[in-house]
Amino acid sequence: MITLQGTYTALVTPFAADESVDWAAVDRLLDMQIQGGVQGLVPCGTTGECPTLRDEEQLELVKRCVKAARGKTQVVAGTGSSSTRHAIHLSQAAEKAGADAVMVVVPYYNRPSQEGLFQHFVAVAKSVTCPVVLYNVPVRTGIDLTCDTLLRIAEAAPNVVATKEATGNVLRAQEIVRRTGGRLTVLCGDDALTLPMISVGARGVISVTSNVLPKEVTQATALALDGKFEEARKAHLRLMPVHESMFIEANPGPAKAALARRGVIENVVRGPLAPSGSAVADRVMAVLAELG
Repeated sequence: MITLQGTYTALVTPFAADESVDWAAVDRLLDMQIQGGVQGLVPCGTTGECPTLRDEEQLELVKRCVKAARGKTQVVAGTGSSSTRHAIHLSQAAEKAGADAVMVVVPYYNRPSQEGLFQHFVAVAKSVTCPVVLYNVPVRTGIDLTCDTLLRIAEAAPNVVATKEATGNVLRAQEIVRRTGGRLTVLCGDDALTLPMISVGARGVISVTSNVLPKEVTQATALALDGKFEEARKAHLRLMPVHESMFIEANPGPAKAALARRGVIENVVRGPLAPSGSAVADRVMAVLAELG
């Protein structure tokens, strides 16, 4: 099993003006991330607008990441779905394409019970041999994966090795660390909480901000993981205005607007999202300018 630790970028999916995937921009973004020193690439997650991607687009994105990452960084492919069968299909395809791990979000919209979540995640995990990262983001899915259920899943599926906690709750991260005794790796799912979560035992972050500032986020995370908390605090607080700016509108709008201003991608999202306008882009770029 791989070690999941450090900064993992929840990649945006670059689109052209006609909303097709801009593959040249994908490659530019991947090169930027690898040059920035991130520990992992996470395509096809929330920030990647996964609900709007076709299966063949997801698979090609994973393949591009695997090719770019070879020998340099890890690939954790988003393969979640509201359908257990579809999540299995996506996970098996990503594993076959060479992903180091898959990340499976709590099913959204259909609001399964805790038993339904248990059965869903165990079925997906048992369909692959690679490591599985669970992704709990109640504000988007409408349901919370409880710590009790998480423990049941980990016991039934040994290849479930980590959880991305985007609950906004440091106490939940602390509870998972305490109750699993290190059996599960906790990865922060909220940039603004990376330092607090690492202080109670999380091992890294799946970051939105690192799309724009891969080097800076990677360095701040490394300081915290190295126990250099005074330096880490200064680096974290320095990045806080950027973290906040990434969510002044629905993610990934602000991140895409910033990357577009830098000439990396086009400022295009797929409906029902609308692209962030010039006012949002101006605000994000002003924060980045202050950072230097």
